[in-house]
Amino acid sequence: MPFGEDLPRDIRDKRKRRGPRVNSRVPVTIEWNGALGPLSFEAGFTRVVNSYGCLLVSPKEINLQQKLRLTNLATRKLAGGVVVWKGTQRPDGWELGVELIPADLDFWGVEI
Repeated sequence: MPFGEDLPRDIRDKRKRRGPRVNSRVPVTIEWNGALGPLSFEAGFTRVVNSYGCLLVSPKEINLQQKLRLTNLATRKLAGGVVVWKGTQRPDGWELGVELIPADLDFWGVEI
């Protein structure tokens, strides 16, 4: 049996990542406009980055599919994004998967 054929179908068919990931703590400002309130600003940071997005840690809970804007405080670059995954709250904040729209190869300021 070829490698991988013994895995469940949902795992075999799962989409592969689009690019390499790098563990990198990048300080960011998170800006979003919630459905019930005014524009919100929070300081956050990343745990993992790639050209297409990041694993973001936010002090506030942000809903799935929420559009937001990130400012990389190291490079002062801005990027739009959307929350595509919401993890659990940890002592340092909520873990969120954010997809950059559009993807920006230079946004993080690290070699990926």
